[in-house]
Amino acid sequence: MSDADEKQAHTATVRRLEQSSGKLAAAAIARMDQQLPWYRAMPPENRSWIGLVAQAGIAAFTEWFRHPDAPQAISTDVFGTAPRELTRAVTLRQTVEMVRTTIEVMESAVDELAPPGGETALRNALLVYAREIAFATAQVYAQAAEARGAWDARLESLVVNAVISGEADESDVSRASALGWRAPEHVVVVLGSAPNGDSELTVEAIRRAARYAKLQVLTGVLGKRLVVIAGGSDEPVQAARALIGPFAAGPVVAGPVVGDLLSATRSARAAAAGLRACAAWPDAPRPVLADDLLPERAMAGDPAARTLLVEEIYRPLEQAGSALLETLSVYLEQASSLEGAARMLFVHPNTVRYRLRRVTDVTGWPPSDVRSAFTLRIALMLGRLADGDASS
Repeated sequence: MSDADEKQAHTATVRRLEQSSGKLAAAAIARMDQQLPWYRAMPPENRSWIGLVAQAGIAAFTEWFRHPDAPQAISTDVFGTAPRELTRAVTLRQTVEMVRTTIEVMESAVDELAPPGGETALRNALLVYAREIAFATAQVYAQAAEARGAWDARLESLVVNAVISGEADESDVSRASALGWRAPEHVVVVLGSAPNGDSELTVEAIRRAARYAKLQVLTGVLGKRLVVIAGGSDEPVQAARALIGPFAAGPVVAGPVVGDLLSATRSARAAAAGLRACAAWPDAPRPVLADDLLPERAMAGDPAARTLLVEEIYRPLEQAGSALLETLSVYLEQASSLEGAARMLFVHPNTVRYRLRRVTDVTGWPPSDVRSAFTLRIALMLGRLADGDASS
């Protein structure tokens, strides 16, 4: 075929493509309806988006075929009718099936679209176009995923900041829900130092650890601090241990378990106070419960820790009778000696032993344990100070 014949065949093919674009789009939609179950199951609005994309794709091919020598690739504007809606409503695999179906319809119509001698040129053009549109499809979904990831990261940062600052409200619950937070019954906040380097990698490492441990998480790096709001476990130490890998060296503190995201501000407050007080207990386990740091927190000026020590240790002992308070106080003053306490109280050592078991039952802190004895001593001091302030 001479150059003049090729040019004439090309012009005729472009004209037929323009005239047949509507019919080709309708044929593509009809074939999708026949061959793609997911398309038939979609709501009318989504099907209309796909129809618009099919029409835009055929129109783009026509324009592209009109100027074969122009150094241009297929533009992602093919998906410009509703790019965000399309990527949310239709998966990448489904989009590939949609594009393949449209190309097959056009290939089956080559003999009608091209004049004699122009069939090969049109088929070759369709092959190139199919490759280019595949690249355009991948680019659209990659851009949508990147934008969605950036938006999700901003939402997550807002929620984490609100919880840490104590300003979380119902709007933050809605934001968390948009991120996939499914309102677990048990929530705990874990704090520690963030490692140096890319914070996005740290956050992704937390998410991987959470998936493995079957925990829900909202997480972020705030300054030098790595914050994790974990849901789905009523064992805070166990949850913290499952997520501890991405934390930098240093203490990792788990706040108390709370019932929902709004209450997580209380867990975060306790964890933050515990993290500040950890320097006073160099041998603290890692991770450590914020409530295990109550004496250090109280000495560091945490009013919540002081209140807990008084209300959960001193007041119950006071209500249980003066004998328990007196026995505990003497026992601690006698360097945790049963015999020494018994001599000071003029009772049998077994009586002291019985009363100390009662102290454990009432407070949950066994006086015979060194760490518990320290906590009990601080609670007694704070309780007496509180009583002194009340009487003055």
